[in-house]
Amino acid sequence: MIRLIKRIPRRILVNKIVSNQNQERTFRSSACLRMEAVDKGELRTKLTPMQYHVTQERGTERPFTGCYDKFYEEGTYICVVCEQPLFSSNTKYDSGCGWPAFNDVLERGKVKLTPDTSGVGGNLLLLISQPGRIRTEVSCSKCNAHLGHVFDDGPAPTRKRFCINSASISFITGGSGNES
Repeated sequence: MIRLIKRIPRRILVNKIVSNQNQERTFRSSACLRMEAVDKGELRTKLTPMQYHVTQERGTERPFTGCYDKFYEEGTYICVVCEQPLFSSNTKYDSGCGWPAFNDVLERGKVKLTPDTSGVGGNLLLLISQPGRIRTEVSCSKCNAHLGHVFDDGPAPTRKRFCINSASISFITGGSGNES
């Protein structure tokens, strides 16, 4: 498998600290987390056309068509591209939106959240007059695959609704769904 890794300047990658014993140690800064990208040709053969469209082209499957929308077995949902564990069945609920919904991720570092203005296109007036049209995109932190969006209308305690495309995740049966 071919992996392309984003080049990061060495001065950012390694930080030097001095411990209480004045011994120098090195550690990797959290700012140096790198996205791994796999060969697009390899992905086209590994994934279905819908999985490729959703994860690589930032697409969306039609509501109520995904295999995990009304699926409630116990286990863990993983990224379909890199198999990183993302969501637990313990946080899945029926939001009625037509896509699998979770109120939390396994760990905060498992997903990347970014503003998504694709719904307004280049219409700056619409963006200014209706700031609520800016969504927050959810991507896998390991491979940058598009997963879906997160909204602030979920249940307590998080009040989050991670609305995730079934095409972007796979399911591993078993346990409490808290494996990482």
